[in-house]
Amino acid sequence: MHYDTYFNSLRGKKILVMGLGVSNRPLVRMLLRYGCDVTGCDKTPRENFDPELCELEALGCKMKVGQGYLEDLQADLVFRTPGMHPDIPALCSLRQSGAEVTSEMEVFFELCNCHLIAVTGSDGKTTTTTLISEMLKASGKTVWLGGNIGTPLLPLIDKIRPDDYAVVELSSFQLMDMHQSPHIAVVTNLAPNHLDVHKDMQEYIDAKVNLFRYQRPEDVLIVNADNAITSAFQGNGTMKYFSYSGKVKTGTYLENDMLCRNGKPLFHKKDIVIPGEHNVENYLTAIMAVEGLVEDEIIHQVAKTFGGVEHRIEFVREKDGVRFYNDSIASSPTRTIAGLKSFPQKVLLIAGGYDKKIPYDVLGPHICEHVKTLYLGGATGPQIRKATENAPNYREGCPRIVECADFTDAVKKAAADAVSGDVVLMSPASAAFDQFKNFEYRGRYYKALVKEL
Repeated sequence: MHYDTYFNSLRGKKILVMGLGVSNRPLVRMLLRYGCDVTGCDKTPRENFDPELCELEALGCKMKVGQGYLEDLQADLVFRTPGMHPDIPALCSLRQSGAEVTSEMEVFFELCNCHLIAVTGSDGKTTTTTLISEMLKASGKTVWLGGNIGTPLLPLIDKIRPDDYAVVELSSFQLMDMHQSPHIAVVTNLAPNHLDVHKDMQEYIDAKVNLFRYQRPEDVLIVNADNAITSAFQGNGTMKYFSYSGKVKTGTYLENDMLCRNGKPLFHKKDIVIPGEHNVENYLTAIMAVEGLVEDEIIHQVAKTFGGVEHRIEFVREKDGVRFYNDSIASSPTRTIAGLKSFPQKVLLIAGGYDKKIPYDVLGPHICEHVKTLYLGGATGPQIRKATENAPNYREGCPRIVECADFTDAVKKAAADAVSGDVVLMSPASAAFDQFKNFEYRGRYYKALVKEL
């Protein structure tokens, strides 16, 4: 169906948009543009509205907000926000009274007439989705990145052409009531996740299976051969695999540190500029997804130049042989531990920030193992110092610990101490609110400082 026909058919229907977070706001605007009767439901009380919510109300969106936002609802059509379980009582009773429950992404799948590639999994989704998008863009294709990352795609549907590619990352919640599947479906891996929201592991797996449940024989399913759950999946179309730990017949794998596809070596893993063995696996996945769409030389070029997803162990620059990385998203000890493990050598680590009242003991031993010099500031600086000095593997001066006046001071001191061959990693293990609005602002400020060096 053409998108115009679809949206015109909604006039006169009572439409509820559940959740007025960032992803549903462009949808509300689009529905209002087509003259639809829209009510936005959100737990945010009216006194906490931001200017955009006030603007949506002024444009004609009715509001049901605050504590009772899920009570006494009536509708013909409901757009559910991605994080809302489709079986909550309010949605069940709406269905019983005859309402159709859908989502921005499901309608996009129905109306989208371009090439569709979708990625799901427990880990590695964002980087894999981004890599697929970067490879396709580097080969001259027009790419629309969406789902859990990028921008909501349904409000942009009038700009998307049949030859374009939509590359989307999908969570289990987005997939739970999905009745369409993409031409190329990718499952990175599966492990227990979001069991605070899913009723059990089986429900979580069933949601992921929806990604490829409705594929046709001409479609492709790419799965992780190393993962017990995904390797057992069976799609309706062509099956392809990727493996970090062994050779596969149809797919990508690592052999003698070379990334290979269907028996052909492509390039050495050391050519990948983003660090960490998990990113080698992400490349094996993405290479399989673009098979036949992107030339091998272009894939290799992306590996040598792509700096990573912003703020996730993102390569910033190399100056005088020193490599600087931005891992501002690491606002907890576990994230910083993952960042430290991504490098084969000891790093110069910039850490500390706003105190979220979380324990730091777990971080100490990893700092002693992976850090040459530690630059500390912010409210959590003393706690990180204590966790390091109390670690069983701590030795006086290993690591060297430098107290810093503030974030800028820490970056300047680390840059001054670093010598050729060193890695400077900003991975704070703390939130940013002490000096910055959020981790993105902190990451961009760090990159600006590094680029000015």
